[in-house]
Amino acid sequence: MKRSTVLTVVSVAAIVPLALLAISINENKAEQQAINAVPQIKKFESRSSEWGKYYQRQYDTYKQTRKSDQITDMLQDNPALVVMWAGYGFSKDYNAPRGHFYMLEDNINTLRTGGPVDAITGPMPTACWTCKSTDVPRLIDEIGELDYFTGKWARHGSEIANPVGCGDCHDNETMKLTITRDFLKRGLDAEGSLKAAEATHQDMRSLVCAQCHSEYYFKKTEWTDKNGEKKTAGVVTFPWDNGFSVEAMEKYYDDISFVDWTHKVSKTPMLKAQHPGYEIYKTGAHGLNNVACADCHMPYVREGGVKYSSHNVGSPLDHMANTCLNCHSEEEKAFKDRVARKLERKTELNKTAMDVIAKAHLEAAKAWELGATEAEMKDILQDIRHAQWRWDYSIASHGSFFHAPEETLRILGSAINKGQDARVKLRAVLAKYNAGEYAAPDFSTKEKAQAVIGLPYQKLVDEKMTFLNGLRQEWVKEQMQKGLYDPTAWEGMVFNTSYKPSESAEK
Repeated sequence: MKRSTVLTVVSVAAIVPLALLAISINENKAEQQAINAVPQIKKFESRSSEWGKYYQRQYDTYKQTRKSDQITDMLQDNPALVVMWAGYGFSKDYNAPRGHFYMLEDNINTLRTGGPVDAITGPMPTACWTCKSTDVPRLIDEIGELDYFTGKWARHGSEIANPVGCGDCHDNETMKLTITRDFLKRGLDAEGSLKAAEATHQDMRSLVCAQCHSEYYFKKTEWTDKNGEKKTAGVVTFPWDNGFSVEAMEKYYDDISFVDWTHKVSKTPMLKAQHPGYEIYKTGAHGLNNVACADCHMPYVREGGVKYSSHNVGSPLDHMANTCLNCHSEEEKAFKDRVARKLERKTELNKTAMDVIAKAHLEAAKAWELGATEAEMKDILQDIRHAQWRWDYSIASHGSFFHAPEETLRILGSAINKGQDARVKLRAVLAKYNAGEYAAPDFSTKEKAQAVIGLPYQKLVDEKMTFLNGLRQEWVKEQMQKGLYDPTAWEGMVFNTSYKPSESAEK
């Protein structure tokens, strides 16, 4: 073979792979440019499928949150909760959280939101929609924040059509992360360590989560509508004026004499922690080292030459290669085993705290029954209030122990101490009224616990089913007429609750 021919063959052999590589790189660059391009999405677009037309990978991973579909009845697993929440909605129904795909469905189905028959009935305020739907920022923009936060939950039923999604965290024009709920901005500015206007991109990768994964209460706020009518709004407010710690928020609530509800059996003026994930995260190693929520719960993944953030929000332990093991140099099994051992400690203290506090409520009820005075019970009720607040705060964010194990154990320990303080004082009061040997009634099952507090469980279920088969269906029809309803947001949805066997319930 001539030398020129050999050179030609060698040259072609070298050029072809390089050409293919160049084509591949150009294709990847084109695809990445398409991802980075700013599409035309209308302001306050609440249908995530519309965003998904331009961000298919992110949308596809978001839809994977539907796999988190199991219902875990926390009241069945921990009957003491029924007693601890007597007189409050959580004693009726409380399940472990599911994926973002189910946020709106679970809010509608839970017994806590009741069985309203019209726009002005039911137990819950409008604020209970606030962290469940992309329609909330749109509705607040349309009618105003104070108007939105006024009235009953059922008032906005025909307007809230889509679950948590793209529009909750992203600006429609720039696609940048953005705070869509102003109460977070007010909370941050009140706390002071990070002003909302000064937040960096890395800060925002946690703050968009903090809009909902934080402790809050419904602040009564007087206002006057356009017709001159005086009204009261229950505005979502973060109690961060004194700081993020459990003691700082406890003081905030005590200083304003705030009460979420009065306990049905012990008459304690109670506090209900919501889900203070952001606050506890700030005290742990991840928060202190500026590791963002998205770093662990929405890790970057690669497909070919394309890198994007997974929106399959869930436990970092489910995707350890892209989350924990990026920083922790440990074998996956060893890491999981270590986490499991630590969780056992939290579980042990959690169960102790629940048992102590539930018995304190029942013993307080007996003291009242025997004729105890308000003066005798004042300090006891304050101990119960603080014990349950601290217990609730330590576990209500679900991932608290993973975010800050030392802080979680510290708070649980203080909850047990406060609860025991209450019980020691109660024993003296009971002894004074010749009941020093009183033992709390059996609450070892959900059914027994609900009987102890006099909860009409079946009535609540019947009212809910009437609502779901009636008013709820009217809401869907109205949402369709308004162009809000997105069928893809409900594809594959199965009616699944703790109070009724699963059955198909196509939305």
